[in-house]
Amino acid sequence: MSSAFALIMAGGPSPGLSVLTNVRAAPAVPFGGKYRLIDFSLSNCVNSGIYNVAVLTQYRPHSLSQHLGTGAPWDLDLMKGGLRVLHPFKGGKFGDWQQGTADAVRRNLEFVGEQSEDHVVVLAGDHVYTMDYATMLQIHENSGADLTVACRRVSPHETHRFGMIVKGNDDRITGFEEKPKRSRQTLASMGVYIFRRQALLDVLRDESYIDFGRDVLPAMIKGGKNVRAFTFPGYWTDIGTVQAYWESNMGLLSEDPALDLYNADARVHTRSQESGPVSVGKDAQVEGNLLSNGCVVEGKVERSIISPGVRIAPGAVVTNSIILHGTVIEAGAVVDKCIIDKQSHIGAEAKVGHGDDNTPNQDLPRDLNTGLTLVGREAVIPAGMTLGRNVTVQAWTDEAAFKKMKKKGVASGSVVGTAPD
Repeated sequence: MSSAFALIMAGGPSPGLSVLTNVRAAPAVPFGGKYRLIDFSLSNCVNSGIYNVAVLTQYRPHSLSQHLGTGAPWDLDLMKGGLRVLHPFKGGKFGDWQQGTADAVRRNLEFVGEQSEDHVVVLAGDHVYTMDYATMLQIHENSGADLTVACRRVSPHETHRFGMIVKGNDDRITGFEEKPKRSRQTLASMGVYIFRRQALLDVLRDESYIDFGRDVLPAMIKGGKNVRAFTFPGYWTDIGTVQAYWESNMGLLSEDPALDLYNADARVHTRSQESGPVSVGKDAQVEGNLLSNGCVVEGKVERSIISPGVRIAPGAVVTNSIILHGTVIEAGAVVDKCIIDKQSHIGAEAKVGHGDDNTPNQDLPRDLNTGLTLVGREAVIPAGMTLGRNVTVQAWTDEAAFKKMKKKGVASGSVVGTAPD
């Protein structure tokens, strides 16, 4: 029995994921064909012997709640402990919705106080990595730390993306820099924390602390608490942008991927639908892909991630793309460097991700400027339509949205449709 329980943060919006999170919380975004992002943190918990897990939700929780269910895929359907979903609420002194990660936990301090474990593992629901928390927990307990922070080495040009850690030779953290433009430090916080439970209860009495990284960690360092660093040597990525999402998925296709989904000692568990095996037609061409159960491939597919239930018709060509559950790509369509969300329909002879014009996306110029085109959930791309690079098509966009563009197609950097309320 572990001496810790886990809280997984799954409530914040993730605008950097564009159309993928306009319809769902980031932890519910599919990954690697058949998984969801939250599967990694949940699987890490049970693989580390932590069977008391709570998921804190807020933003668009429906898809996530459906995926979690009773927790059975992770062996968390237990009478004691197991998986609990802590829903957001307003009332009493909490007159508004939760404002950040620390604020979300503060609103659930009654739950925290009721648990019997002495330590609390606080995790993000949208990070991709496999990690044995038991090793970090043992070091945390042996050091007598109030808080231990998982960290990883980053290159100097990456420091602006992370909270940077200053530590002594004994791994005690003496300073913290929140996403500095430049830093001499090389150790970045992963947003994985282990608190002594009473230390967490004590620090969250200060209602001005809204976020763990921005507020709680610096306050505990400044207050002289015993805060330690645990350096994690393995693969880890924060899926905060569509570019990070695409790169992390594409990394699974390399000959020696940094993230090993086939490691029996760190298995990633998920909720899977019953479906038939992969079907590859006699005239199909497939090379360097990750193909999920239930997909039917009759065209040409190269270096792509294909989720369950996808159908790719004869003569269609899919390259360097991520195609999510149940999408249909009709005959003669060409899809290159795209992310196409669930249940979408790409018409015959359509070209999606076409040409060499890399005009940045008008809504996300910083995040969508490398030629990656996004098609939202259940969108319909008409037959013969051409979409350039860095285009976003909002969820549930139908053929009517493309009527005025039929001759010229959709220019690179365009946004088609309206984001859901």
